[in-house]
Amino acid sequence: MRVHVADHPLITHKLTVLRDVNTPSPTFRSLAEELVTLLAYEATRNVRVEPVTIQTPVAETTGVAISSPRPLVVPILRAGLGMLEGMVKLVPSAEVGFLGMVRNEETLEPTTYAERLPDDLSDRQCFVLDPMLATGGSLSAAIEFLFKRGAQDVTAICLLGAPEGVAALEKATEGRDVTLVLGALDERLNEKGYIVPGLGDAGDRLYGTV
Repeated sequence: MRVHVADHPLITHKLTVLRDVNTPSPTFRSLAEELVTLLAYEATRNVRVEPVTIQTPVAETTGVAISSPRPLVVPILRAGLGMLEGMVKLVPSAEVGFLGMVRNEETLEPTTYAERLPDDLSDRQCFVLDPMLATGGSLSAAIEFLFKRGAQDVTAICLLGAPEGVAALEKATEGRDVTLVLGALDERLNEKGYIVPGLGDAGDRLYGTV
């Protein structure tokens, strides 16, 4: 598994505002979208392209276009929805699928309660959106779900991650073509499985349910 922790002052600045408990939900949503666009720029560095010939106002030239089949963007419901707009702004030609996953707060184990994906993901590049990589259970399960559908490689984009989650994801995806892009790698998980210092429950803060 390849891990890339974004190192950019704009990303760090926006994350600082996201972490602040006093940041209201509308600001939180707007910043999360902006952050995802910045992270998506790094995450799509190896997106597949093919050469195309075009005519400029001056001359004919060769450029590139995103290859078919198009990339598939998969937000993990519900918090991943808050990252979707920032991703498709950068890759508007991508298709979108959905995975609904919930974590049992006692066992910390994930379960899948909904999915809306193509039946066959053969030869597809997939980009999974999940704000927080805490224990790694939900993200690992989502990535395995995509590979079982035939995905070729998967890139996960998270605003924050904990070392425990990164280690768990690396173990769960051993032998798979997986890339993890993080806005920041935080210190640890607490006894409740929350990232420290983190930013709290991303879903609650996105949708104003705290």
